[in-house]
Amino acid sequence: MSRRGLVSLTTRRQVRRNGGDLARAATQRLEAQHDWYARLTAQERSWVGLVAQAGIANFIQWLDGEESADTRTTFGAAPRELTRTITLAQTLELARSVVEVVEEHVEELAKPADVTDLRIAVLRYSREIAFGAAQVYAHAAEQRGAWDARLESLVIDAVMRGEVDESIRTRAAALGWGDVTDLVVLVGDSPRSSDDDDPALAVGQVHRTAQRLDLPVLAGVQGARLVAVVGSVQDPAATAVGFAECFADGDLVHGPLVTDLTEGAVSAHAAVAGHVAAPGWPARPRPVAADDLLGERAVAGDDLARATLIEQVQLPLEEHPSLLDTARTHLESPGLEATARTLIVHVNTVRYRLGRISEVIGYDLTVPHEAFTVRVALTLGAILEDPSNIAG
Repeated sequence: MSRRGLVSLTTRRQVRRNGGDLARAATQRLEAQHDWYARLTAQERSWVGLVAQAGIANFIQWLDGEESADTRTTFGAAPRELTRTITLAQTLELARSVVEVVEEHVEELAKPADVTDLRIAVLRYSREIAFGAAQVYAHAAEQRGAWDARLESLVIDAVMRGEVDESIRTRAAALGWGDVTDLVVLVGDSPRSSDDDDPALAVGQVHRTAQRLDLPVLAGVQGARLVAVVGSVQDPAATAVGFAECFADGDLVHGPLVTDLTEGAVSAHAAVAGHVAAPGWPARPRPVAADDLLGERAVAGDDLARATLIEQVQLPLEEHPSLLDTARTHLESPGLEATARTLIVHVNTVRYRLGRISEVIGYDLTVPHEAFTVRVALTLGAILEDPSNIAG
């Protein structure tokens, strides 16, 4: 049976004449029954009122069997922003209120012979409008997801280039990053997939992991690398471990902890430089801190790493000439005894000085990799001490 044949023409006319009253009754029902409606702004309530009115109008068209009576148009009466304001569940409550109002007035609207048929028509319409609402929200979610992905990619690019200005912060705020602080950048290889290496799959895995860890994240694929900017971080190393499964096998490097997106480029630069230089340390852990790769980064040409090593190693040791002399001598000697002989001091004096060196610069010269880092720092310092090199 066609929709037009569900009820008589007289009943359809009666429903049409009472359309305005039904719409007002539906709006009043929303105000009385749903707390979320009262929390909306005046503009948002007006949008919901438009949907209620459109629901009644669409039901009348639907009942008349008009081809244009698509239940999805009910929700087209309000701006797209409404799907961000109220949830799908709340929208279904709205649709249910509209349907309940019509059901309660069935006996007033229909001829006695049409009462049962009109109730059946209302039930059919309620099913169709529920499906229509689901379609609208699914489409809105798809569009919002695509738009958010573009915004996210834009913010990631700005962080990596060190170009986070007010417009980028505004875009980040649209992604929920308005008040996020304490962030770290993770850089590793992007995992390969069987679906034409779709970057969205890798980014989606990062977001699912972030949700599980209850941490805000921005992610993007740049070439063969997967980049994740994680906020609200307390322990960068532990955070990197938590996201390690999102990255392909191979090096995973985390930059230092920084305050906010404006300083994100510092963490990003260190993480990328560390990812490039990581193969220079055969025994490197996974994940590894970019700051633990300062020597390798300096050798690879990272100016920031070179400046950091000069600041953290060379300059502090220059304030303690005996420690600087001991460090240089020990790095050229095969052991403590050899160092002591060269310096003409007791071996215990060498041990004491090495302990002091560790206290002053944070590197233990008895650990091979840390000794390598100090050697690079002192080599850079010696080169910079030569006036001819500075002039060049």
